[in-house]
Amino acid sequence: MAAMEAVDEHAASEVLRGLARHLNCLNEDHKATRKRALEQIKRETVDKGLSSSVLQEVFSALLKPLLKCLSDPMERCRETAIAVITEFIRCVPKPEESLPYLIPCLAQRLGEKEILEPAEELRLSAVGMLTLTVEVCGKHLAPYLNEMINILQRTIVDPFPDVKRESCKCTVKFAKCVPEHFYMQAESLVKPLMQTIAHQHSRVRVSVIEATRAVIQHGTGKNVDDVLSHLAQRLFDDSPQVRKAVTAAVGDWLLHMRDRYSYFHKLIPLLLSSINDEIPEIRLLAADLWRQVGAQWEKENEDDIKDKMDFLFAPPPFYPPGVERPGLGCRELVMRNLGRLVPAITHDITDWLVPTRVRTSQLLSVLLLHAEDHSTQHLPSVLATLYRACTDTERDVVSNCLAAAKLLGTFVPPAVFLKLLLDHVTTPYSSSHPWAPLMVLAAVLAGCSKAHLKPHLAQIANTLAEPDVCQEYQQVMYLEQLLACVDVLLRQCESDCGSVSLPLLQVLVTVQSLSTDTDLSEKTLESVQCLCKVQGLDSVMELYRQHMGQLLDWLSASVNTWSSYSPQRLQLHIIVTQSGPVIGEFVRQLMPLLQSCLQPDKDPEMRLSIFTMLAKLLLDAANTLDSQGHFHDESEKFLCDVLLPNLVWHAGRTAGAVRTSALSCLLALLHGGAIAPGQLLCLEEKLSPRVLSALEEDSQMGRLLACRSVSTILRLIGTSLHPEALNKIYPELLKRLDDSSAEVRGVALQALGQWLSNLTKDYNPELRAPHLQLLFQQLLLHLDDTDAPVQDQVLEILKKGSSVHPALLKREAEAVRDKQRSPLYCDQLLQHISSLRTETAADCPE
Repeated sequence: MAAMEAVDEHAASEVLRGLARHLNCLNEDHKATRKRALEQIKRETVDKGLSSSVLQEVFSALLKPLLKCLSDPMERCRETAIAVITEFIRCVPKPEESLPYLIPCLAQRLGEKEILEPAEELRLSAVGMLTLTVEVCGKHLAPYLNEMINILQRTIVDPFPDVKRESCKCTVKFAKCVPEHFYMQAESLVKPLMQTIAHQHSRVRVSVIEATRAVIQHGTGKNVDDVLSHLAQRLFDDSPQVRKAVTAAVGDWLLHMRDRYSYFHKLIPLLLSSINDEIPEIRLLAADLWRQVGAQWEKENEDDIKDKMDFLFAPPPFYPPGVERPGLGCRELVMRNLGRLVPAITHDITDWLVPTRVRTSQLLSVLLLHAEDHSTQHLPSVLATLYRACTDTERDVVSNCLAAAKLLGTFVPPAVFLKLLLDHVTTPYSSSHPWAPLMVLAAVLAGCSKAHLKPHLAQIANTLAEPDVCQEYQQVMYLEQLLACVDVLLRQCESDCGSVSLPLLQVLVTVQSLSTDTDLSEKTLESVQCLCKVQGLDSVMELYRQHMGQLLDWLSASVNTWSSYSPQRLQLHIIVTQSGPVIGEFVRQLMPLLQSCLQPDKDPEMRLSIFTMLAKLLLDAANTLDSQGHFHDESEKFLCDVLLPNLVWHAGRTAGAVRTSALSCLLALLHGGAIAPGQLLCLEEKLSPRVLSALEEDSQMGRLLACRSVSTILRLIGTSLHPEALNKIYPELLKRLDDSSAEVRGVALQALGQWLSNLTKDYNPELRAPHLQLLFQQLLLHLDDTDAPVQDQVLEILKKGSSVHPALLKREAEAVRDKQRSPLYCDQLLQHISSLRTETAADCPE
């Protein structure tokens, strides 16, 4: 051994003797000379393949001259010097012997406030050399902790990205080499790392996160709060590698950080957030780390959870299908920290950044899945959070929160969540978003099992049917959520809903009545059909037959307070129109309701809309109100107590509109056959004055409907009317021949034609000649009308009247012709009268 050492010393001295001239050249002023000297030294030492022991001796002699070259003005000389020193450090057996000179030199070059090395590539090489030194020297670097920290503080924020990355790599290695000393200065690196963590290059961000992981892991643990917010932001990084690095770092801390128990509530959300990452690799990594964390905690706290480990292996009943239940340790960790996590969730779920809100909503679902029935303790806070989240404009946030609400329904007993939720439904949290509690309620009910819901069906359905709940708001969104609650009950409880069929139908009727959205109305009809199906009913008619009496009582209870703004008016419309023939079975119960809400002192707009509805029903009375023939028994009362009082004239356009709607209802009653001619004849003395006065209405539609009503009355009972009653009708019709509306004039002429057709043998033409004379005179005047169709229509009516009193009509027609007015039409009329008289004479025997 001694002989070998002697040989190595001789070889080393020979090498140094050969390098003496080159070492002297390093002090020359000429830069090319210094450059050649350095290259020659490199060639004669590290490139020559000398033994490590020889290199050790040579390195010891060359170290100081080489370190001096690190300050050489020529960049090429500095570069070669760094390369030579790096190779020596890599090859020599005892590189730590160089540390007393190397580290202070590097600290001077790289660790000052202003870095002396101007070249980026050389700074990178120098930091690389430092990293190599850490690798080969290890614990020998402990005395140089301050210098190392100073260097890393500067190089981590170096402008050159590659220098940042190499510095982070060096930090990781240094922390692992001297952990028992590193922790004293670790916090000094937190600030530069956090300044660099948002660098534009993703590879730099990854390196910074890995360095942060090591600094926190081997530090005092006091700086966790300083880095968490930055790491949380990196969970939204566009680069999957960055997010993966964050996940690995947090998982490592949860597993190995000395003071990890103090930071569980801050670290758990970061790791669980990665479980929903869009990249499968990251999701798997997060899930695996989380399982390890749970298993480790379970093992460390085995005595505390022994009972649960022995008895709680089976998952709760009705556990979400297709979902793997987290381990006991994972569940316990979440349960014990949920009180601290929920306020943070509440805060972040309203963050101004959409990605933050989406991640937070995803995290809420994960936490509730772990917490299971333990979430009951935090239910008020969780519900308030869900209400806010459901009003978010981002669809993903809403869907995630509804998934979380569904988990509440799975794990929390219905008696508990209904006590809070139904109160919130009755008195909403927010006036601007009153539908939020309903949306959450629907989701919670969707997660609850049929067996658990059944005892509470009546409570839920009755709350939904309360006027303050189902009639208070008309927003489409509110009505959609109300419908969603009913749909969930029908879907979850099916046939059990038969016991609450009435309140559910009341809600569905209300949604239809208040909805202005066609799609929503169609969905509501589908729900009505579903309500029939779960009860085994054949049709919607059967459903209404089952509940019609109760529905009418429901409406009658508030009828005295109805106005044009009352939803009950619209509910009545839905019930009577959708029930079809069924409403005819309950006419006796319906009539008092109609009579009450159609009194003349009630809201005019309400009366108008109800009359319009009744007009449609009465036009098809056989299939609606009179399907069972019961309306016939009520028609006289309806006409006297409802229609006629509303035909009394009152000033104002609104009153006129009501009279017009009442006239349309009257006309529908007459046309639909819901009143018999005999009944109508008994009421003629009351009816005719009202209808005839309506011929003077300001509204064209009112006059038109009045004319049609008169015509229909004459058609139905005209032949049974007393002549005096008939004589009261035609003068009013004649006035309408001068109406500004051609349509009104046409209908008035039709009514006059009907009047003439109704004259029977009881009507003595000679005795009542003055009436006929007036009628003929007025009609003959209109033969001169400017409108040809009117002239033709008048001519046909006069021809019809010629059979009543031909002589009188002939005399009046000749008088008009003599005045040269409408001679052509008068000739036609006279010719018709002559032919009529000829036929009459031919029919009479000699």
